[in-house]
Amino acid sequence: MKWPIVTITAASGPVRAVAPTLLAVSRATDIPAFYMPWFMKRLEAGYACWVNPFSGKPQYVSMVRARAVVFWSKNPLPLIGHLPAMEARGLASYVQYTLNDYEAEGWEPGVPPLERRVETFRRLAEAVGPDRVVWRFDPLMLAANPGSRMLSCEDLLERVERLAQALAGCTTKLVFSFADIAPYRKVAENLRRKGMAWRDFTPDEMRRMAAAIAAICARHGMRAATCGEKADLSAQGVEHNRCTDPELILQLTRRHPDVLDLFGMSASEQMLLPGASGVLGAALGTEYPRDPGQRPTCLCVPCKDIGQYNTCPHGCVYCYANTSEAAARRSYQAHAVDGESIAELPGGRE
Repeated sequence: MKWPIVTITAASGPVRAVAPTLLAVSRATDIPAFYMPWFMKRLEAGYACWVNPFSGKPQYVSMVRARAVVFWSKNPLPLIGHLPAMEARGLASYVQYTLNDYEAEGWEPGVPPLERRVETFRRLAEAVGPDRVVWRFDPLMLAANPGSRMLSCEDLLERVERLAQALAGCTTKLVFSFADIAPYRKVAENLRRKGMAWRDFTPDEMRRMAAAIAAICARHGMRAATCGEKADLSAQGVEHNRCTDPELILQLTRRHPDVLDLFGMSASEQMLLPGASGVLGAALGTEYPRDPGQRPTCLCVPCKDIGQYNTCPHGCVYCYANTSEAAARRSYQAHAVDGESIAELPGGRE
């Protein structure tokens, strides 16, 4: 995505920066859980520095045109107190809240206890409304710790059902995905080092799981959607999700001109009332732009991520964003809340 370029004054002096309309905070690390004071300081400063994980080169990100923030988190409790300040700055937001139940297996050692995470979900939904908190059970895994029984489809469905009951009225959507370990070699290696066994879902299991999850959602006032899945599960009542959701973003930003421009909307579309956004794409046949930085199966609209790999200390066994738990802990311990970036830049420069 070619965002507009502006000149900003960074710590080192004037630099060129991209000026995105939408911010992802973040697919790469849990900023709400661990780095909210840093994020709020970057909002105040008007820019942040992102480091390309492949080239190591810094990229400055101006927030002058940012109109909406999509948060990803497994513990967004620290976010709640900052929401009024963000809204005062004119930033719309919603949260992709990953609330899994792998407590017995210990697969997410750094997250709070399940009961506390459920309570946080309820508090967040009360603060912003159920449409702005998307529940993710992501990923669904068929796996086992050493000497343990393989987690089954039935086990997973029981856990989804219990959480759906607990979250009824607090969200309108459940997003899930099926763990696909093979493409992520470092994830597979991390699992092997822990002595864990796993297997992929068969196509038949995916269809059966999808139909059962859709039924659970229907009983509790939710829609079911998958994230980044190749399989078409519409016959099972499951839609393809857009984590950066154009319809919701249009609604929350009240169809801000910058957002309309990002989506390439015509003058006639811009004349529609804000309340029409929920059916906008279907009614007008709008084909929203897709984020070229995501997987081919991803339907998300362009959104600039300001997070960094190797900085999340949750320690989840299936994490693709950390080289190792130790590397993530070192980054977290070295983090400076006043830094331009979450992690120190190559060569030690901030």
